[in-house]
Amino acid sequence: MPRLTLAAITTSLLDPVDLVISEGETVVLHGQSGSGKSLLLRAIADLDDHSGDAMLDDTACSSIPAPLWRRQVGYLTAESCWWSALVGEHFPEQNPELVCRLGLPEEVFDWEVNRLSTGEKQRLGIARLLANRPDALLLDEPTANLDPEHTNKAEKVIKDYQAQQQCPVLWVSHSPEQRRRIADRVFRIEGRQLLQEPA
Repeated sequence: MPRLTLAAITTSLLDPVDLVISEGETVVLHGQSGSGKSLLLRAIADLDDHSGDAMLDDTACSSIPAPLWRRQVGYLTAESCWWSALVGEHFPEQNPELVCRLGLPEEVFDWEVNRLSTGEKQRLGIARLLANRPDALLLDEPTANLDPEHTNKAEKVIKDYQAQQQCPVLWVSHSPEQRRRIADRVFRIEGRQLLQEPA
């Protein structure tokens, strides 16, 4: 079972972060805008310059090519990126059941990306991430643009995937209610420090 370990990960906004996220555990991170939440996730995903290292079990990020690391440690940005005209062109394989569970029709794979709403893009971003079957999840406000109904659907899809794969999850959320629902542990960024709170 995978375990995600952060060993003195340091960004321009954070002092060294040491943290172990166990298999099947959800750690939720919050803090003021600009405090460094996204920077930390990007550092773990090896997208930005940083010091320190991250490890998935015994495999260090620094020991393998970045694209291979990002296939194992899946990072969902706050706003998903789309590079082809049709939705289906962004998926390694189409999973109608998954998109239906997120409240989208099967034919969404045939839609043009430019017709999608912000919320549809966010739900499809979750589906695309999980379709790649990563061993750990880094989620940057994955439900920020969703109404309560679709937030609940998305949370269930993510938690079901996590339960099946027993993967560690680092989830950024501004919502106290969501943190209470999903978190095993909660941390906030204050100053340059990561401080644990009651879940």
